[in-house]
Amino acid sequence: MSRPAGRRRWVLISPEYTRLWFGQALSTVGDAVFSTALVLWVATDLAAGRPWAPQAVSGVVLATSLSVLVVGPLAGVFVDRWDRRRTMLGTEVLRGGLVGVLAAVSFLPADALPIGLWLALIYLTVAVLNAVGQFFTPARISVIADMVTGEGERARAAGIAQATGTTAWIIGPPLAAPLLFTVGIQWALLFNALSYVVSWFAIRSVRPDPSAAPRRTRPKAERPSLVRDFVDGLRFYSGNRFLVALLLMSVIGQIGAGALSALNVFFVTDNLHVSAQLYGYLGTATGIGGILGALASGRVVERIGARRAAWVALLVSGVLLVLYSRQGNFLAATALLFVFALPITVLNSALSPLLLDAAPAEFRARVMAVFYPATRLASMLGAVLSGWIAGTGLDGFRATLLGMRFGPIDTVLVAAGIVIVLAGVYARSALPVLDKAVDGTAGAAPDQPAEASASAPPERRPAPEGRP
Repeated sequence: MSRPAGRRRWVLISPEYTRLWFGQALSTVGDAVFSTALVLWVATDLAAGRPWAPQAVSGVVLATSLSVLVVGPLAGVFVDRWDRRRTMLGTEVLRGGLVGVLAAVSFLPADALPIGLWLALIYLTVAVLNAVGQFFTPARISVIADMVTGEGERARAAGIAQATGTTAWIIGPPLAAPLLFTVGIQWALLFNALSYVVSWFAIRSVRPDPSAAPRRTRPKAERPSLVRDFVDGLRFYSGNRFLVALLLMSVIGQIGAGALSALNVFFVTDNLHVSAQLYGYLGTATGIGGILGALASGRVVERIGARRAAWVALLVSGVLLVLYSRQGNFLAATALLFVFALPITVLNSALSPLLLDAAPAEFRARVMAVFYPATRLASMLGAVLSGWIAGTGLDGFRATLLGMRFGPIDTVLVAAGIVIVLAGVYARSALPVLDKAVDGTAGAAPDQPAEASASAPPERRPAPEGRP
């Protein structure tokens, strides 16, 4: 008996989930190496010394964002039609092959191709990689939803994913620079290509759970058009009050959070009065806080329920952002950002079971394909809007209130914190806590959103979870 127990210590949730997690962990590290290496390659080699070098680097980010916003909402239609595991396998083949082709081309001398052609090749690769990733992500979420049941376990899986992603982005960039400057860009790209190979084998080892409810499929002759499926997905989302509430609270919160990501470097120099070289330490503190919060989020959701965890996390993080904006000491600000990351990751982990509970299996990918691009767009909007307000609308602004001095940067951050608090107030009324989400009755199925059950036709209502 002791031997199996010892082996279980190395298992995350289940053996199948652990194998899938391992492949994704290595793939995420590969993506971090790839993204960092591309930015360094463009900035220090291809566009080095050119006045348009910053624009060339920003093109990588633009290619990523456009793929998410354009392809993301449409990808869900296809993923809801296809076998999710085969979709994951196919996307890993495409992504690994695409990065492998770029790696092969990168063995050419830099002057073998015009700079414009190099940049076009990089932007195209990044755009297609992220476009293909829009099919992989909802397929992976659907596979995990069948593999992991229960509100607490799903929150735990979401927390593990967040912690893994944060850790990968702590590990990846320091790996990218030595690979690029020591052995060349080719090997940084090949590292990412090989990570997709490992991910493919990990996905291949996962077998569909025979106890999971089979997806209903229609003969091709009776299957609606892609446009009809897309419209049906939008209609289902817009007609589900619970999903709309989740989206609205997340969009409001992301607009506020986008302000911090855009203005934090200026807050460091203008308000904390330290060198921009210390900015990286704030990112490290946020990353460590995010990892700890993500690992603890499953227990938090199990204890107080996903609904309560969501609105409490919004309220707490909004208040912490307001407190952060009033700091003038670097160490105190670093400590506050560390704490700020804790409720943010709890919020992200709580959203996962709420979305999965509200989305029937046949609409699951389309629900994710609406939710995540919309929140990403909100974050971008918050960053752009806050940058414009701080740089133009409040240029030269100075004020004193209750003995506290305000400038343009901290004023915008205060407003952002208040926006996040308002999102929490809205979530508290829009996401009521059901009794069984709070009392933690043993053996009770995770609570279904009342609005989701009411708005979905009887045959599309989410089935109670908690398989024996």
